[in-house]
Amino acid sequence: MKDEDPKRPRRAVALRYDGSVDRAPSLLAKGRGEVADRIQAVARRHGVPVREDSDLVQLLSLCDIGDEIPEELFGAVAELLAYLYHLNRGVD
Repeated sequence: MKDEDPKRPRRAVALRYDGSVDRAPSLLAKGRGEVADRIQAVARRHGVPVREDSDLVQLLSLCDIGDEIPEELFGAVAELLAYLYHLNRGVD
């Protein structure tokens, strides 16, 4: 995990992906500062793991809410989904 620059506002994104319905993950929410804090709080409240990756968040923040993520980010997001899959398997 990287040290955060105190001058840079906190950022967060939320992705949606259901392999039986979606062609690719899409951006569900994004925000900075207090909005980012709320996105993370909602995720935690619903048992959704939160992973910090400021570089990926910065790139995903360029997408519009509801849009599928760009193909250039498929690899990075696939790694994230694999990480979450393994976390969920450990809980079951």
